[in-house]
Amino acid sequence: MSLLPMFPLGGTLLPGDVLPLHVFEPRYLQLVRDCVESPDHEFGVVLIERGQEVGGGDVRRDVGTVARMVQVGETDDGRFAVMSVGTHRIRIAAWLPDDPYPLADVDNWPDHEPDDPAVVTLLHEVAPRVRRATALALELGDSVSDPQHELSDDPLVASYQLCSLAPVGAADRYDLLCAAGPVARLILLRDRLDDIEALLQFRLGDA
Repeated sequence: MSLLPMFPLGGTLLPGDVLPLHVFEPRYLQLVRDCVESPDHEFGVVLIERGQEVGGGDVRRDVGTVARMVQVGETDDGRFAVMSVGTHRIRIAAWLPDDPYPLADVDNWPDHEPDDPAVVTLLHEVAPRVRRATALALELGDSVSDPQHELSDDPLVASYQLCSLAPVGAADRYDLLCAAGPVARLILLRDRLDDIEALLQFRLGDA
């Protein structure tokens, strides 16, 4: 268990995702300064279940992702532009008082059975469907990733990449983050694709 600065957001960060942040709220300006001075330059990201990113008073989920700052720039008026990358997932053991910013005791949560050979079979099954759905969402004008994005040779990393590529919302991404391991994650993504494909086809016919 370790103490980690936390940045609750309205979206779900997955391991491997790039997270750009424009930081202006005083408490998060302090968070950035402290993270820059820390040896790991890391903070946690969790999905806000209810409430807003600005001002506090939000209700937060209990699974998140560690983000590592890779680039930080400060504007003339004292704001920060931060580029971070998701590294691994965590469970929130306990929230501490937001003083001066959200803090939590967290535990690392490694994926269950990341080397299960069934992952490769599922990747071959799910990847073409994700690419087709993303291409269709792009055709409809949605803001999505490049459907031809190359996947990692590491099956665990690839399972997260497909979840990031798929045109799903923050709640679905959170469920995918919480899957026990890559097999469960890809099965869940495969099931969610049924509804996603049906909705995209409906929108295409209605366009």
